[in-house]
Amino acid sequence: MKTEENLGSVKRFGARYGRKLKVKFSKIETEQRKLHKCPYCSKTAVKRIAVGIWSCKKCNAKFTGKAYSIAKKITTKEAQVMQEEPEIIKEEIEEASEEA
Repeated sequence: MKTEENLGSVKRFGARYGRKLKVKFSKIETEQRKLHKCPYCSKTAVKRIAVGIWSCKKCNAKFTGKAYSIAKKITTKEAQVMQEEPEIIKEEIEEASEEA
């Protein structure tokens, strides 16, 4: 019988709700509760006040962001798409200017 390892505060649910849901919830909860980097002063002192509202302890800046983190993390696949898009746009502009 496996015990619930590496789930942190999700252990409070015990045997209820299933392992997959508890693992997802654990990732979200740890992300929202950790300190984030301030976009204004670059200090790691930003805490979540409410859903989408964040506050920096150092510079007292209050700003909005995502519900559980300040910004969306870019995956490698998204980064590749972002790099390819400018090339596609340049080709479309060149084609349009040649037709006109």
